[in-house]
Amino acid sequence: MKTILNIIWLILSGFWLFLGYLLAGVLLCITIIGIPFGVASFRIGIYALWPFGYTTIERRDAGAPSCLGNILWFVLAGWWLALTHIFTGLALCLTIIGIPFGIANFKLVPLSLLPLGREIVSTDQPFAGRW
Repeated sequence: MKTILNIIWLILSGFWLFLGYLLAGVLLCITIIGIPFGVASFRIGIYALWPFGYTTIERRDAGAPSCLGNILWFVLAGWWLALTHIFTGLALCLTIIGIPFGIANFKLVPLSLLPLGREIVSTDQPFAGRW
């Protein structure tokens, strides 16, 4: 079932969201300071490309640097990536078939706003990164 949902997601919005994260990652990697943010963008882009079967968990060891990084991320790329998820989610919710995918887009908004200090894990092992 996850595979079918991922294929439909890929066609409806996953590919375009992936391209947005890819563009953000490339732009952020232009400077040395932006490379960690670019890597985070690539990581989330892959998650946005094929999200069903995965979830995000909070990393307990992230600390203050990830908080400061999230503030910079929000200013540099987070707000417009979140807007992309919101507009895509609203567009998908216009059809009955697209409603679950619109809701999935809305669930990605917090991750697109504050991605640092979070880890993407399989739903089969949601507690793998907490130890």
